[in-house]
Amino acid sequence: MAEVPSGPSQVSRKRGTEAGELPEHVPERKKACWGILTSQGSWADRSPLHEAASQGRLLVLRTLLAQVNATTIDGVTPLYNCCASGSVGCMELLLQNGANTHMPHAHFPSALHEACKRGNSHCVETLLSHGADPDYDHPLGSPLYVSCLHQQTACSRVLLHRGARVNVGRGGDSPLHAAVRLDSADQVLVLLDYGADFNLRDGNNQRPVDVAPSGGKTQQLLLAYEVCPRSLCQLCRFQIRNLIGRTRLKLLPLLPLPSLLTQYLEHT
Repeated sequence: MAEVPSGPSQVSRKRGTEAGELPEHVPERKKACWGILTSQGSWADRSPLHEAASQGRLLVLRTLLAQVNATTIDGVTPLYNCCASGSVGCMELLLQNGANTHMPHAHFPSALHEACKRGNSHCVETLLSHGADPDYDHPLGSPLYVSCLHQQTACSRVLLHRGARVNVGRGGDSPLHAAVRLDSADQVLVLLDYGADFNLRDGNNQRPVDVAPSGGKTQQLLLAYEVCPRSLCQLCRFQIRNLIGRTRLKLLPLLPLPSLLTQYLEHT
């Protein structure tokens, strides 16, 4: 099978335009995506590798892996396209062939954040299994914060199970604040189960209960937690998981502990 030649640059350019040159007529239909302005032109400049990743075409993808980290002018990679479409098989192939889980520039779109936004929990699991940081710092906030903003509880569970810091959000705004504002009871229960601090204050000096919709489910949950302290078992679990550390949580099953205790520490 013929090899696809790789050029000196990994950034593809718009067809018919010189580097750094903008087209004369930019379509008016634009949208803001991850804080980056994208347009029809930036979508048109994607490579065949981006196209195959977006459509989940695994066999085609196998022949196009010379530039596995190729980016469009907006910093979108084939791995990002896989997370947007939920193509786990294509993701695995890209990662096995050297795809980077994170880009070197923080302002570039993040594959992990896109998977959390879309609710593709299997993509989140795959990225974390290949070394992605569950607390990856991005202008959008933490991956957990993004999953809470978009009410993707399954993604939140995966991140927290893998050791994501439950109180790290965006600036002073915690994931719990984000979940409460949306009155997402399922998200709130998961966050509290992993030790979310319901006394944290955001940039406006408000606790989660202060931003909860009046009379909503999340307000009732938080009020109940305030008058009912966490059990000793829960407090021990938080402390043990913190002492073990995120990178060693996967070794919990190897500890000489009763299976019931191991499952409790793993939240399974």
